[in-house]
Amino acid sequence: MNELRIDALLPTEIARRAEYIGVRKTEITAMRIFALALLAGAFIAMGAVFQTTVATGTEGQFPYGVTKLLVGLVFSLGLVLVVIGGAELFAGSNLIVMAWASGKISAKALLRNWLIVYFGNFVGAVSTALLVFLSKQYIFGDGGVGITALNIANSKVELEFIPALVLGILCNALVCLAVWLTFSARSVIDKIAAIIFPISAFVAAGFEHSVANMYFVPMGLFIKNLDPAFYSSTGLALPNLTWGAFFIKNLLPVTIGNIIGGSLFVAGIYWVIFLRESE
Repeated sequence: MNELRIDALLPTEIARRAEYIGVRKTEITAMRIFALALLAGAFIAMGAVFQTTVATGTEGQFPYGVTKLLVGLVFSLGLVLVVIGGAELFAGSNLIVMAWASGKISAKALLRNWLIVYFGNFVGAVSTALLVFLSKQYIFGDGGVGITALNIANSKVELEFIPALVLGILCNALVCLAVWLTFSARSVIDKIAAIIFPISAFVAAGFEHSVANMYFVPMGLFIKNLDPAFYSSTGLALPNLTWGAFFIKNLLPVTIGNIIGGSLFVAGIYWVIFLRESE
């Protein structure tokens, strides 16, 4: 008779579950993967909207660490929606490497999933940024939300390549650990609790998430380029905030870093520890 268990899965069991989920993800049709990825991009973008709004007006009101903790907590909404609602996020898809390392999926299947999910995330996040721009939500708080959005976007395109890459590595190590922990959960509340601290940590620490940046930077660019009157009224001069800088100086190194952080530092290490010996 099977014994009823209410405890969370053990790490070895999590590894097997991650491997199984990786195989299942590569079996989904391209259209369904894209639709789920589009949702994930939108969900992460909503977390970014929440973060931008809450960050507005907090400078100087609270100690630096308290402000960062607050915006990290609210950004967690994004991954909560992805995991509980059901969506495909590129950052978490790096865990599929465990199934590939075990020889249960091909490199072609892995790369197919990554490409579709990444593109879907991009479309979902940028589309959400455009919708938020069209809503003029950025003028709320006497324009404070828009100023915050512009400053966030500019700070990301001014990163140097190596720092951006390493910040991406550190970020996705925490994101993949959050997803890894949800695999052990027995309830919705368990999953939310597993998500909050790793995600809050990466945001508070200032690490870089490629999909979140697919909202943050385009939102700043839409404000700057499509509402020049508002941009001029802020008094900000942001010559480095361009589409080229977004793709080359931020999205490229951060994406590479995210892949390294999730695939090597989480999926790869856990595969060696829990799955390699039994292969």
